[in-house]
Amino acid sequence: MGKLVVAAAVAGWAIPIAALVNSVVPEPYMDEIFHVPQAQQYCHGDFLTWDPMITTPPGLYYVSLAYLASFFPVAWMFRVAETFDVLCSTTVLRSTNVIMAMVCAVLFHDLLLCIRPGIGERKATTYAILVALYPVHWFFTFLYYTDVASLAAVLAMYLFCLKKHFWISAMFGAFSILFRQTNVIWIIFFAANGAISYIQDLYPKGNVSHENIEATHQSDKVVSGRDNKTAAQGLRRRRINSPMSKKVVVSESSKLYNKEVWDICLKLWNSKCEVLIAFAPFVFVMVAFVAFIIWNGGIVLGAKEAHVVSPHFAQFLYFGLVSAAALLPWHFTPSRILDLFHLSGKNKTCSFLAVLMGFGLSFIAVHFFSIAHPYLLADNRHYTFYIWRKVIQVNWMMKYVLIPLYVYSWFSIINILGKTQKRVWVLSFVLSVALVLVPAPLIEFRYYTIPFVTLVLHFPVIGNGKLLALGLLYVAADLFTLVMFLFRPFHWEHEPGTQRFMW
Repeated sequence: MGKLVVAAAVAGWAIPIAALVNSVVPEPYMDEIFHVPQAQQYCHGDFLTWDPMITTPPGLYYVSLAYLASFFPVAWMFRVAETFDVLCSTTVLRSTNVIMAMVCAVLFHDLLLCIRPGIGERKATTYAILVALYPVHWFFTFLYYTDVASLAAVLAMYLFCLKKHFWISAMFGAFSILFRQTNVIWIIFFAANGAISYIQDLYPKGNVSHENIEATHQSDKVVSGRDNKTAAQGLRRRRINSPMSKKVVVSESSKLYNKEVWDICLKLWNSKCEVLIAFAPFVFVMVAFVAFIIWNGGIVLGAKEAHVVSPHFAQFLYFGLVSAAALLPWHFTPSRILDLFHLSGKNKTCSFLAVLMGFGLSFIAVHFFSIAHPYLLADNRHYTFYIWRKVIQVNWMMKYVLIPLYVYSWFSIINILGKTQKRVWVLSFVLSVALVLVPAPLIEFRYYTIPFVTLVLHFPVIGNGKLLALGLLYVAADLFTLVMFLFRPFHWEHEPGTQRFMW
Protein backbone atom coordinates (compact mmCIF):
# COMPACT_ATOMS: atom_id res chain seq x y z
CA MET A 1 0.00 0.00 0.00
CA GLY A 2 2.84 2.37 0.85
CA LYS A 3 4.34 1.98 -2.63
CA LEU A 4 1.06 2.94 -4.27
CA VAL A 5 0.69 5.99 -2.03
CA VAL A 6 4.25 7.13 -2.81
CA ALA A 7 3.86 6.61 -6.56
CA ALA A 8 0.44 8.33 -6.57
CA ALA A 9 1.78 11.30 -4.58
CA VAL A 10 4.71 11.83 -6.95
CA ALA A 11 2.47 11.42 -10.02
CA GLY A 12 -0.07 13.81 -8.48
CA TRP A 13 2.30 16.76 -8.63
CA ALA A 14 4.73 15.63 -11.36
CA ILE A 15 2.24 15.16 -14.18
CA PRO A 16 0.51 18.60 -14.00
CA ILE A 17 3.80 20.44 -13.38
CA ALA A 18 5.41 18.58 -16.31
CA ALA A 19 2.49 19.72 -18.48
CA LEU A 20 3.02 23.31 -17.30
CA VAL A 21 6.77 23.16 -18.00
CA ASN A 22 6.18 21.78 -21.49
CA SER A 23 3.59 24.44 -22.31
CA VAL A 24 5.87 27.33 -21.24
CA VAL A 25 9.21 25.82 -22.39
CA PRO A 26 8.33 23.50 -25.29
CA GLU A 27 11.78 23.57 -26.86
CA PRO A 28 14.92 21.87 -25.46
CA TYR A 29 16.78 24.06 -22.97
CA MET A 30 20.34 24.05 -21.57
CA ASP A 31 21.80 20.52 -21.70
CA GLU A 32 18.62 19.29 -23.36
CA ILE A 33 19.84 20.79 -26.63
CA PHE A 34 22.33 17.91 -26.69
CA HIS A 35 20.30 15.11 -25.09
CA VAL A 36 17.02 15.52 -26.98
CA PRO A 37 18.50 15.45 -30.54
CA GLN A 38 20.69 12.50 -29.58
CA ALA A 39 17.68 10.56 -28.27
CA GLN A 40 15.80 11.42 -31.46
CA GLN A 41 18.67 9.98 -33.51
CA TYR A 42 18.19 6.73 -31.59
CA CYS A 43 14.45 6.88 -32.26
CA HIS A 44 15.25 7.08 -35.98
CA GLY A 45 17.34 3.93 -35.62
CA ASP A 46 20.66 5.75 -35.96
CA PHE A 47 22.86 4.36 -33.20
CA LEU A 48 26.18 5.39 -34.77
CA THR A 49 25.85 9.19 -34.77
CA TRP A 50 27.11 10.77 -31.54
CA ASP A 51 27.21 14.41 -30.43
CA PRO A 52 30.81 15.10 -29.29
CA MET A 53 29.53 17.57 -26.66
CA ILE A 54 27.76 14.83 -24.66
CA THR A 55 29.93 13.59 -21.79
CA THR A 56 27.80 10.69 -20.49
CA PRO A 57 26.96 7.31 -22.07
CA PRO A 58 23.57 6.70 -23.72
CA GLY A 59 21.75 5.05 -20.79
CA LEU A 60 18.99 7.66 -20.70
CA TYR A 61 18.29 7.21 -24.41
CA TYR A 62 17.96 3.43 -24.01
CA VAL A 63 15.47 3.94 -21.16
CA SER A 64 13.49 6.38 -23.31
CA LEU A 65 13.40 3.90 -26.19
CA ALA A 66 12.09 1.16 -23.89
CA TYR A 67 9.58 3.58 -22.38
CA LEU A 68 8.32 4.71 -25.81
CA ALA A 69 8.17 1.14 -27.10
CA SER A 70 5.86 0.22 -24.21
CA PHE A 71 3.02 2.38 -25.53
CA PHE A 72 3.89 2.63 -29.23
CA PRO A 73 1.61 -0.31 -30.20
CA VAL A 74 -1.37 1.49 -28.61
CA ALA A 75 -0.42 4.80 -30.29
CA TRP A 76 -0.09 3.04 -33.62
CA MET A 77 -3.38 1.17 -33.17
CA PHE A 78 -5.31 4.40 -32.60
CA ARG A 79 -3.36 6.19 -35.35
CA VAL A 80 -1.87 8.65 -32.85
CA ALA A 81 1.55 7.89 -34.34
CA GLU A 82 2.19 6.03 -37.58
CA THR A 83 5.93 5.71 -36.95
CA PHE A 84 7.95 5.21 -33.80
CA ASP A 85 10.11 8.32 -34.17
CA VAL A 86 7.03 10.62 -34.13
CA LEU A 87 6.70 9.88 -30.42
CA CYS A 88 10.20 11.19 -29.69
CA SER A 89 9.15 14.77 -29.05
CA THR A 90 10.73 16.85 -26.31
CA THR A 91 7.56 16.55 -24.22
CA VAL A 92 7.44 12.76 -24.40
CA LEU A 93 11.18 12.38 -23.79
CA ARG A 94 10.92 14.60 -20.70
CA SER A 95 8.14 12.40 -19.37
CA THR A 96 10.74 9.63 -19.05
CA ASN A 97 12.03 11.36 -15.93
CA VAL A 98 8.53 11.70 -14.47
CA ILE A 99 8.32 7.90 -14.54
CA MET A 100 11.87 7.63 -13.17
CA ALA A 101 10.99 10.00 -10.30
CA MET A 102 8.12 7.69 -9.33
CA VAL A 103 10.50 4.71 -9.50
CA CYS A 104 13.05 6.56 -7.31
CA ALA A 105 10.43 7.28 -4.64
CA VAL A 106 9.23 3.65 -4.55
CA LEU A 107 12.81 2.34 -4.40
CA PHE A 108 13.64 4.73 -1.56
CA HIS A 109 10.53 3.52 0.30
CA ASP A 110 11.61 -0.13 -0.08
CA LEU A 111 15.22 0.64 0.85
CA LEU A 112 14.16 2.40 4.03
CA LEU A 113 12.04 -0.58 5.08
CA CYS A 114 14.96 -2.89 4.27
CA ILE A 115 17.55 -0.84 6.18
CA ARG A 116 15.20 0.01 9.08
CA PRO A 117 12.57 -2.77 9.35
CA GLY A 118 11.01 -1.19 12.43
CA ILE A 119 10.39 2.22 10.90
CA GLY A 120 6.84 1.40 9.82
CA GLU A 121 5.02 1.75 6.52
CA ARG A 122 3.62 5.22 7.23
CA LYS A 123 6.97 6.73 8.22
CA ALA A 124 8.73 5.16 5.21
CA THR A 125 6.05 6.64 2.95
CA THR A 126 6.53 10.09 4.49
CA TYR A 127 10.31 9.93 4.03
CA ALA A 128 9.98 8.77 0.41
CA ILE A 129 7.68 11.69 -0.43
CA LEU A 130 10.08 14.08 1.34
CA VAL A 131 13.05 12.88 -0.72
CA ALA A 132 10.98 13.18 -3.91
CA LEU A 133 10.55 16.86 -2.99
CA TYR A 134 14.28 17.44 -2.48
CA PRO A 135 14.71 20.60 -4.61
CA VAL A 136 17.55 19.57 -6.93
CA HIS A 137 16.08 16.14 -7.62
CA TRP A 138 12.54 17.56 -7.94
CA PHE A 139 13.48 20.22 -10.50
CA PHE A 140 15.23 17.85 -12.91
CA THR A 141 12.21 15.55 -12.86
CA PHE A 142 10.72 17.87 -15.50
CA LEU A 143 13.71 18.16 -17.85
CA TYR A 144 15.52 15.65 -20.02
CA TYR A 145 18.66 15.24 -17.89
CA THR A 146 20.38 12.04 -16.74
CA ASP A 147 20.23 12.67 -12.98
CA VAL A 148 16.85 11.19 -12.04
CA ALA A 149 17.38 7.97 -14.01
CA SER A 150 20.92 7.73 -12.61
CA LEU A 151 19.57 7.90 -9.06
CA ALA A 152 16.95 5.24 -9.87
CA ALA A 153 19.61 2.83 -11.16
CA VAL A 154 21.85 3.37 -8.10
CA LEU A 155 18.96 2.87 -5.66
CA ALA A 156 17.92 -0.32 -7.47
CA MET A 157 21.52 -1.56 -7.28
CA TYR A 158 21.63 -0.87 -3.54
CA LEU A 159 18.26 -2.51 -2.86
CA PHE A 160 19.16 -5.76 -4.64
CA CYS A 161 22.58 -5.78 -2.99
CA LEU A 162 20.93 -5.57 0.45
CA LYS A 163 18.62 -8.41 -0.57
CA LYS A 164 21.72 -10.40 -1.64
CA HIS A 165 20.62 -10.69 -5.29
CA PHE A 166 24.14 -9.83 -6.41
CA TRP A 167 23.77 -10.61 -10.13
CA ILE A 168 20.74 -8.33 -10.43
CA SER A 169 22.48 -5.69 -8.31
CA ALA A 170 25.57 -5.77 -10.54
CA MET A 171 23.36 -5.52 -13.61
CA PHE A 172 21.77 -2.32 -12.28
CA GLY A 173 25.24 -1.12 -11.30
CA ALA A 174 26.49 -1.57 -14.84
CA PHE A 175 23.38 0.18 -16.12
CA SER A 176 23.96 3.08 -13.69
CA ILE A 177 27.35 3.72 -15.33
CA LEU A 178 25.49 4.27 -18.60
CA PHE A 179 23.88 7.31 -16.99
CA ARG A 180 26.95 8.70 -15.23
CA GLN A 181 30.44 7.21 -15.15
CA THR A 182 31.14 8.24 -11.54
CA ASN A 183 28.48 5.76 -10.41
CA VAL A 184 31.26 3.18 -10.56
CA ILE A 185 32.33 4.54 -7.15
CA TRP A 186 28.92 3.70 -5.70
CA ILE A 187 29.17 0.21 -7.17
CA ILE A 188 32.43 -0.28 -5.27
CA PHE A 189 30.95 1.24 -2.10
CA PHE A 190 27.80 -0.89 -2.04
CA ALA A 191 29.62 -4.05 -3.14
CA ALA A 192 32.35 -3.61 -0.51
CA ASN A 193 29.85 -3.11 2.31
CA GLY A 194 27.73 -5.91 0.90
CA ALA A 195 30.78 -8.19 1.11
CA ILE A 196 31.30 -7.19 4.75
CA SER A 197 27.67 -7.95 5.54
CA TYR A 198 27.98 -11.24 3.63
CA ILE A 199 30.96 -12.52 5.64
CA GLN A 200 29.37 -11.41 8.90
CA ASP A 201 26.40 -13.62 8.05
CA LEU A 202 28.87 -16.47 7.58
CA TYR A 203 30.30 -15.80 11.06
CA PRO A 204 27.31 -14.52 13.04
CA LYS A 205 28.84 -15.15 16.46
CA GLY A 206 31.98 -13.14 15.86
CA ASN A 207 30.38 -9.84 14.86
CA VAL A 208 31.57 -6.70 16.55
CA SER A 209 28.90 -4.03 16.35
CA HIS A 210 28.07 -0.73 17.86
CA GLU A 211 25.57 -2.51 20.10
CA ASN A 212 28.43 -4.57 21.49
CA ILE A 213 30.44 -1.42 22.09
CA GLU A 214 27.57 0.32 23.84
CA ALA A 215 26.89 -2.79 25.91
CA THR A 216 30.55 -2.89 26.90
CA HIS A 217 30.40 0.75 27.94
CA GLN A 218 27.34 0.08 30.06
CA SER A 219 28.92 -3.00 31.61
CA ASP A 220 32.03 -0.99 32.39
CA LYS A 221 29.87 1.48 34.29
CA VAL A 222 27.97 -1.23 36.14
CA VAL A 223 31.15 -3.12 37.06
CA SER A 224 32.81 0.11 38.13
CA GLY A 225 29.79 0.93 40.27
CA ARG A 226 29.93 -2.49 41.96
CA ASP A 227 33.66 -2.16 42.52
CA ASN A 228 33.05 1.21 44.16
CA LYS A 229 30.61 -0.36 46.60
CA THR A 230 33.08 -3.12 47.43
CA ALA A 231 35.96 -0.72 47.80
CA ALA A 232 33.96 1.46 50.16
CA GLN A 233 35.11 -0.69 53.11
CA GLY A 234 38.42 0.89 54.03
CA LEU A 235 39.18 2.40 50.58
CA ARG A 236 38.40 5.79 49.09
CA ARG A 237 35.53 5.63 46.56
CA ARG A 238 36.32 6.52 42.94
CA ARG A 239 33.83 8.35 40.82
CA ILE A 240 32.99 6.69 37.49
CA ASN A 241 33.22 10.03 35.74
CA SER A 242 36.78 10.70 36.85
CA PRO A 243 39.37 11.58 34.16
CA MET A 244 41.06 8.20 34.55
CA SER A 245 37.77 6.34 34.01
CA LYS A 246 37.05 8.42 30.91
CA LYS A 247 40.45 7.55 29.50
CA VAL A 248 39.82 3.86 30.17
CA VAL A 249 36.42 3.97 28.41
CA VAL A 250 37.86 5.83 25.42
CA SER A 251 40.77 3.41 25.27
CA GLU A 252 38.43 0.40 25.39
CA SER A 253 36.24 1.95 22.69
CA SER A 254 39.27 2.49 20.49
CA LYS A 255 40.39 -1.10 21.01
CA LEU A 256 36.93 -2.40 20.09
CA TYR A 257 36.85 -0.30 16.93
CA ASN A 258 40.28 -1.58 15.94
CA LYS A 259 39.12 -5.10 16.71
CA GLU A 260 36.10 -4.53 14.44
CA VAL A 261 38.33 -3.54 11.50
CA TRP A 262 40.76 -6.39 12.13
CA ASP A 263 37.90 -8.85 12.56
CA ILE A 264 36.41 -7.83 9.19
CA CYS A 265 39.75 -8.08 7.39
CA LEU A 266 40.44 -11.50 8.88
CA LYS A 267 37.03 -12.86 7.93
CA LEU A 268 37.33 -11.50 4.40
CA TRP A 269 40.68 -13.23 3.99
CA ASN A 270 39.45 -16.53 5.45
CA SER A 271 36.37 -16.47 3.22
CA LYS A 272 37.98 -15.00 0.12
CA CYS A 273 36.83 -17.80 -2.18
CA GLU A 274 33.19 -17.56 -1.09
CA VAL A 275 33.24 -13.78 -1.33
CA LEU A 276 34.86 -13.78 -4.79
CA ILE A 277 32.30 -16.25 -6.10
CA ALA A 278 29.34 -14.35 -4.61
CA PHE A 279 30.59 -10.95 -5.79
CA ALA A 280 31.99 -12.06 -9.16
CA PRO A 281 29.31 -10.01 -11.02
CA PHE A 282 30.72 -6.80 -9.57
CA VAL A 283 34.23 -7.87 -10.57
CA PHE A 284 33.03 -8.34 -14.15
CA VAL A 285 31.52 -4.86 -14.14
CA MET A 286 34.75 -3.33 -12.83
CA VAL A 287 36.86 -5.12 -15.44
CA ALA A 288 34.51 -3.91 -18.18
CA PHE A 289 34.71 -0.35 -16.84
CA VAL A 290 38.52 -0.39 -16.80
CA ALA A 291 38.48 -1.68 -20.38
CA PHE A 292 36.14 1.19 -21.32
CA ILE A 293 38.50 3.81 -19.80
CA ILE A 294 41.46 2.34 -21.70
CA TRP A 295 39.49 2.25 -24.96
CA ASN A 296 38.02 5.76 -24.46
CA GLY A 297 41.24 7.35 -23.22
CA GLY A 298 39.47 8.82 -20.19
CA ILE A 299 36.29 8.70 -18.13
CA VAL A 300 34.18 11.26 -20.06
CA LEU A 301 32.99 10.70 -23.61
CA GLY A 302 32.83 14.20 -25.10
CA ALA A 303 33.90 17.77 -24.26
CA LYS A 304 36.95 16.36 -22.50
CA GLU A 305 38.73 19.71 -22.39
CA ALA A 306 35.94 21.14 -20.19
CA HIS A 307 35.85 18.16 -17.82
CA VAL A 308 39.50 17.61 -16.94
CA VAL A 309 40.04 15.73 -13.67
CA SER A 310 41.14 18.32 -11.09
CA PRO A 311 42.04 18.26 -7.37
CA HIS A 312 38.93 20.18 -6.32
CA PHE A 313 39.05 19.37 -2.59
CA ALA A 314 36.86 22.37 -1.73
CA GLN A 315 33.99 20.56 -3.51
CA PHE A 316 34.09 17.97 -0.72
CA LEU A 317 33.55 20.75 1.83
CA TYR A 318 30.71 22.28 -0.18
CA PHE A 319 28.85 18.98 -0.16
CA GLY A 320 29.07 18.76 3.63
CA LEU A 321 27.57 22.21 4.14
CA VAL A 322 24.90 21.86 1.43
CA SER A 323 23.79 18.47 2.78
CA ALA A 324 23.74 19.67 6.37
CA ALA A 325 21.68 22.70 5.34
CA ALA A 326 19.28 20.49 3.35
CA LEU A 327 18.90 18.26 6.43
CA LEU A 328 18.44 21.15 8.83
CA PRO A 329 16.55 19.32 11.63
CA TRP A 330 19.39 16.83 12.00
CA HIS A 331 22.27 19.30 12.15
CA PHE A 332 21.45 22.92 12.99
CA THR A 333 19.39 22.75 16.16
CA PRO A 334 20.40 23.82 19.70
CA SER A 335 20.19 20.24 20.97
CA ARG A 336 22.42 19.00 18.15
CA ILE A 337 25.06 21.67 18.77
CA LEU A 338 25.04 20.92 22.51
CA ASP A 339 25.31 17.21 21.74
CA LEU A 340 28.48 17.75 19.70
CA PHE A 341 29.98 19.98 22.40
CA HIS A 342 29.15 17.36 25.04
CA LEU A 343 30.76 14.67 22.88
CA SER A 344 33.93 16.73 22.44
CA GLY A 345 34.12 17.23 26.21
CA LYS A 346 34.39 13.50 26.87
CA ASN A 347 37.90 13.30 25.49
CA LYS A 348 39.26 16.80 25.12
CA THR A 349 42.67 15.78 23.75
CA CYS A 350 41.34 13.63 20.89
CA SER A 351 38.56 16.11 20.11
CA PHE A 352 40.99 19.01 20.01
CA LEU A 353 43.32 17.14 17.65
CA ALA A 354 40.41 16.09 15.40
CA VAL A 355 39.04 19.64 15.20
CA LEU A 356 42.53 21.06 14.63
CA MET A 357 43.09 18.57 11.81
CA GLY A 358 39.67 19.37 10.33
CA PHE A 359 40.39 23.09 10.32
CA GLY A 360 43.89 22.59 8.92
CA LEU A 361 42.79 20.34 6.05
CA SER A 362 39.82 22.61 5.29
CA PHE A 363 42.08 25.66 5.16
CA ILE A 364 44.42 23.89 2.73
CA ALA A 365 41.46 22.78 0.58
CA VAL A 366 39.94 26.28 0.50
CA HIS A 367 43.21 28.15 -0.03
CA PHE A 368 44.91 25.89 -2.57
CA PHE A 369 42.16 23.76 -4.10
CA SER A 370 39.17 26.07 -4.70
CA ILE A 371 38.55 25.88 -8.44
CA ALA A 372 36.50 28.42 -10.38
CA HIS A 373 35.49 26.65 -13.58
CA PRO A 374 34.92 28.93 -16.62
CA TYR A 375 31.31 27.70 -16.80
CA LEU A 376 30.77 28.79 -13.19
CA LEU A 377 32.12 32.29 -13.81
CA ALA A 378 30.34 32.94 -17.11
CA ASP A 379 26.89 31.40 -16.64
CA ASN A 380 24.46 33.44 -14.52
CA ARG A 381 21.60 30.97 -15.00
CA HIS A 382 22.44 28.89 -11.92
CA TYR A 383 22.39 29.25 -8.15
CA THR A 384 26.09 28.41 -7.99
CA PHE A 385 26.99 31.52 -10.01
CA TYR A 386 25.44 33.79 -7.37
CA ILE A 387 26.64 31.75 -4.39
CA TRP A 388 30.20 31.94 -5.72
CA ARG A 389 30.10 35.67 -6.46
CA LYS A 390 27.86 36.95 -3.66
CA VAL A 391 28.93 34.63 -0.84
CA ILE A 392 32.18 32.72 -1.31
CA GLN A 393 33.99 35.46 -3.26
CA VAL A 394 32.24 38.52 -1.84
CA ASN A 395 35.61 39.49 -0.30
CA TRP A 396 38.97 37.81 0.25
CA MET A 397 38.06 36.73 3.79
CA MET A 398 34.69 35.12 3.25
CA LYS A 399 35.91 31.77 1.95
CA TYR A 400 37.91 31.37 5.17
CA VAL A 401 35.01 32.51 7.37
CA LEU A 402 32.97 29.60 6.00
CA ILE A 403 35.54 27.02 7.18
CA PRO A 404 33.97 26.56 10.66
CA LEU A 405 30.64 25.75 8.95
CA TYR A 406 32.33 23.19 6.69
CA VAL A 407 34.05 21.54 9.65
CA TYR A 408 30.91 21.55 11.79
CA SER A 409 28.80 20.07 8.96
CA TRP A 410 31.18 17.19 8.31
CA PHE A 411 31.70 16.47 12.03
CA SER A 412 27.94 16.38 12.48
CA ILE A 413 27.43 14.08 9.47
CA ILE A 414 30.14 11.66 10.61
CA ASN A 415 28.90 11.67 14.19
CA ILE A 416 25.30 10.91 13.17
CA LEU A 417 26.35 8.14 10.79
CA GLY A 418 28.63 6.71 13.48
CA LYS A 419 25.65 6.15 15.77
CA THR A 420 23.98 3.72 13.36
CA GLN A 421 26.75 2.45 11.08
CA LYS A 422 30.02 0.67 11.61
CA ARG A 423 33.20 2.69 11.43
CA VAL A 424 34.23 0.92 8.20
CA TRP A 425 30.93 1.93 6.58
CA VAL A 426 31.35 5.58 7.59
CA LEU A 427 34.96 5.70 6.40
CA SER A 428 34.09 4.09 3.06
CA PHE A 429 31.19 6.52 2.57
CA VAL A 430 33.41 9.55 3.19
CA LEU A 431 36.01 8.19 0.76
CA SER A 432 33.33 7.50 -1.85
CA VAL A 433 32.01 11.06 -1.61
CA ALA A 434 35.55 12.38 -2.01
CA LEU A 435 36.26 10.16 -5.02
CA VAL A 436 33.04 11.26 -6.74
CA LEU A 437 33.27 15.00 -6.04
CA VAL A 438 36.93 15.98 -5.72
CA PRO A 439 37.88 15.24 -9.37
CA ALA A 440 34.96 17.36 -10.66
CA PRO A 441 36.13 20.93 -11.42
CA LEU A 442 32.60 22.33 -11.84
CA ILE A 443 30.44 23.04 -8.78
CA GLU A 444 27.14 21.31 -9.51
CA PHE A 445 24.49 20.54 -6.88
CA ARG A 446 23.27 17.74 -9.16
CA TYR A 447 26.44 15.81 -8.32
CA TYR A 448 25.42 15.78 -4.63
CA THR A 449 22.09 14.00 -5.06
CA ILE A 450 23.18 10.35 -4.71
CA PRO A 451 25.34 10.82 -1.59
CA PHE A 452 22.63 13.07 -0.13
CA VAL A 453 19.94 10.41 -0.57
CA THR A 454 22.33 7.84 0.94
CA LEU A 455 22.65 10.07 4.01
CA VAL A 456 18.87 10.31 4.42
CA LEU A 457 18.59 6.52 4.21
CA HIS A 458 21.05 6.05 7.07
CA PHE A 459 20.25 8.99 9.32
CA PRO A 460 18.14 8.40 12.47
CA VAL A 461 14.39 8.89 12.22
CA ILE A 462 12.98 12.24 13.36
CA GLY A 463 9.50 13.35 14.36
CA ASN A 464 6.65 14.16 12.01
CA GLY A 465 6.69 17.83 12.97
CA LYS A 466 10.30 18.28 11.86
CA LEU A 467 9.65 16.29 8.69
CA LEU A 468 6.66 18.50 7.87
CA ALA A 469 8.70 21.67 8.44
CA LEU A 470 11.49 20.38 6.22
CA GLY A 471 8.97 19.34 3.56
CA LEU A 472 7.47 22.84 3.55
CA LEU A 473 10.96 24.34 3.10
CA TYR A 474 11.55 22.00 0.16
CA VAL A 475 8.21 22.96 -1.41
CA ALA A 476 9.02 26.67 -1.01
CA ALA A 477 12.41 26.19 -2.72
CA ASP A 478 10.79 24.07 -5.45
CA LEU A 479 8.11 26.63 -6.25
CA PHE A 480 10.52 29.57 -6.15
CA THR A 481 12.90 27.90 -8.61
CA LEU A 482 10.05 26.79 -10.86
CA VAL A 483 8.55 30.30 -10.98
CA MET A 484 11.95 31.81 -11.75
CA PHE A 485 12.54 29.24 -14.48
CA LEU A 486 9.16 29.57 -16.16
CA PHE A 487 8.10 33.17 -15.64
CA ARG A 488 11.27 35.24 -15.18
CA PRO A 489 13.19 34.71 -18.44
CA PHE A 490 15.93 37.11 -19.47
CA HIS A 491 18.25 37.75 -22.43
CA TRP A 492 21.97 38.00 -22.98
CA GLU A 493 23.34 40.80 -25.12
CA HIS A 494 26.06 38.62 -26.62
CA GLU A 495 23.81 35.64 -27.46
CA PRO A 496 20.33 35.37 -29.02
CA GLY A 497 17.54 33.42 -27.42
CA THR A 498 15.73 33.30 -24.09
CA GLN A 499 17.67 32.42 -20.94
CA ARG A 500 16.12 30.90 -17.82
CA PHE A 501 17.26 30.57 -14.22
CA MET A 502 17.61 27.00 -12.88
CA TRP A 503 19.57 24.80 -10.50
